[in-house]
Amino acid sequence: MNEKMKALRAAFPYTVPICAGFAFLGLAYGIYMHSKGFSFVYPMLMSMTIFAGSMEFVTVNLLTSVFAPFHALLLAVMVNARHLFYGISMLETYKGVGAKKFYLIFGMCDESFSINCTTQPPAGVDRGWFMFFVTLLNHIYWVVGSTLGGILGGLIPFNTAGIDFVMTALFVVIFLDQWFSQKNHIPAVLGIVVSVACLIGFGSDHFIVAAMAFILLLLTLFRKKIEPAEEGAAS
Repeated sequence: MNEKMKALRAAFPYTVPICAGFAFLGLAYGIYMHSKGFSFVYPMLMSMTIFAGSMEFVTVNLLTSVFAPFHALLLAVMVNARHLFYGISMLETYKGVGAKKFYLIFGMCDESFSINCTTQPPAGVDRGWFMFFVTLLNHIYWVVGSTLGGILGGLIPFNTAGIDFVMTALFVVIFLDQWFSQKNHIPAVLGIVVSVACLIGFGSDHFIVAAMAFILLLLTLFRKKIEPAEEGAAS
């Protein structure tokens, strides 16, 4: 068995739970795109090239609203700002993997980062190829799910009212999971307060970019105070 096949077989079991989640979210995203008047080609190509689930949901509104490229750029940076820190933390891990590094950088999502950052490949499995296939499989799951959603949205007639709430529901679940798994709630409370303040100050159409910018700024400024509180809560 060659090294690529060994790496693929080793990576696949780690991505099976991701497949289940991406299949559901991808279907919802594809159906949502169809409900807004887009053919399945749009979610398929966007999933292949953007590959950022939350940003792809947001992009639907950008495509159906007034053309504002600078606003779209700021929004994309803020929504995916966490990947800056992901990338920094993976600098050493991605060393020595050759040309695969370019795809690993492009395809780094939360789930792929989590697996590649914490999982040690089995003995005899090349780490570079292992990380490559983890990333590739997760990418495929998302593309297939969103494409099928776009196709099924046109073939199966049903009421799509409320389907645009799926991403909001996902973020609520993630927030609650983080809330109950962490003893220090300062960042969470800060995020809620800043978001509500920006919603009041900037309105529902413009508060997201401002809120994420202020949250990022405040967390950076008060990082030294928050981190000791987190360490104390953990102990």
